[in-house]
Amino acid sequence: MDSTGVQGLKGSWDYLDGENFDEYMKEIGVGWAMRLTAKGVKPRLIISEAGGKWTVRTESAIKTLSYDFTPGVEFDETTADGREVKSTIKFEGNKWVHTTIDKNGKKSVVTRYVDDKGQQMIDMESGSVKARRWYKRVD
Repeated sequence: MDSTGVQGLKGSWDYLDGENFDEYMKEIGVGWAMRLTAKGVKPRLIISEAGGKWTVRTESAIKTLSYDFTPGVEFDETTADGREVKSTIKFEGNKWVHTTIDKNGKKSVVTRYVDDKGQQMIDMESGSVKARRWYKRVD
């Protein structure tokens, strides 16, 4: 398997750490109780692809969520906190750029890539708020 670029995101990943995630959640409209819950969650991400369709599964003690997408094709997504959004995921170079727009027009951009330490970095941006979470590959 190609471990570089977008293909390198395939596999299972365990949450390591994050920064400014609470501020980001606040910015995109996640309520206080849900933010409090999210702080304690250490999710596992499972990314796979079959025939050009990708699947992202997020597993945690609280709930398991998954969505399927085809790169460049808009789809309806329900976020972990229950918001309905329109999403598009594009592959740009070695990055995966996930743009969501909610019913109020609030835009969020989440960029995933594998850094030089082999960790999955997830950069999140909405309004003037930036946050980051990172994951390590599960062997």
